[in-house]
Amino acid sequence: MNTHPAPSRDDEALNLFYEEDDPDRWLPFDRYPRRLVRRIVRGPKQPGGHMRVFLNLCAGLDRLGIRYRVNDYRRLRRNPGEVACVVGKPLVLAKIPRATPIVFGAAGYDHPLSHPTLLTDHDIRGVLVPCEWARKMFEPHWGDKVHVWPVGIDTDDWKPSPDVAKDVDVLVYEKIRFHPARDRTAVRDPILLDLEARGLRVATLAYGHYREAQFQAMLARSRSMVFLCEHETQGIALEQALSCDVPVFAWDLGGPWQDTNYYPHRVQFGPVTSVPYWDERCGMKFRDAAEFTATFPRFWSGILGQAYTPRAYVTENLTLEACAHHYVELVRRLIGGKVSVGPQKPGHGPV
Repeated sequence: MNTHPAPSRDDEALNLFYEEDDPDRWLPFDRYPRRLVRRIVRGPKQPGGHMRVFLNLCAGLDRLGIRYRVNDYRRLRRNPGEVACVVGKPLVLAKIPRATPIVFGAAGYDHPLSHPTLLTDHDIRGVLVPCEWARKMFEPHWGDKVHVWPVGIDTDDWKPSPDVAKDVDVLVYEKIRFHPARDRTAVRDPILLDLEARGLRVATLAYGHYREAQFQAMLARSRSMVFLCEHETQGIALEQALSCDVPVFAWDLGGPWQDTNYYPHRVQFGPVTSVPYWDERCGMKFRDAAEFTATFPRFWSGILGQAYTPRAYVTENLTLEACAHHYVELVRRLIGGKVSVGPQKPGHGPV
């Protein structure tokens, strides 16, 4: 029998929680002056992938008119029956009262082995992961607690720029993480040489070394993009490009999950993909440099013939509104709550 009082139904707002890791480094509380120095030197913080998940979920909830609170730990202590939607990251779990029902993710753990006692340490009602292959990898450990939820893309912000000259034929986007020396030599460098030999205008961009405004500006100028990443659970940057109607030629190696913190000594799982959200409208895929060379002419012919419509895929499947609605429906199903998903109304959004 549940001994907790019934949850307060204060507008049935979601209790969202998200924090970034930023521990003290050398002295107690030195994280605060370090944040100030970083802001002065580097400008405002650039959202990483996990933060972008949280921000886009909030933006989708705003559009749906669904109220939410952010990091209101005090409220959870006053209302122990209310649900905590811990979008990320794992450090937040330590701040949640032990008996609180939790929907956890999608910015959670890379693998269940990182927290094998998660389900006994907390009242986890569901773990959200971004794609189906990740669900299959988590399922042997956390069973039917694992559910797929991708975040939406802001298709109003990431959209085509018809008035901008397309002076870049191919934007090469690199997100090679686990064996950079090996894969840059085997994949990236031959591709760059191949494109140069074809006389195409090429630009490059590396994950973690740009601001979103720079990426948007490059996409506006680009006729196509080559995406180089071993595997992705969602691929937000890839989907931002698709939303801008930039067709993609994606390196889709397949095979095992290659995270070197786990593979091959702790986890051997496959197959994975670099494009978990994709269909033929988005572009084409290749497995290695040799296949790139053999099939690039067909991809480029499609570019010249305007055969691809990648934005249509995103607007049909990955809008802010659709993915936020999916999130609310998952929370509702997992905890039996009643979260309103009505149209946008004045005063809705954060509370």
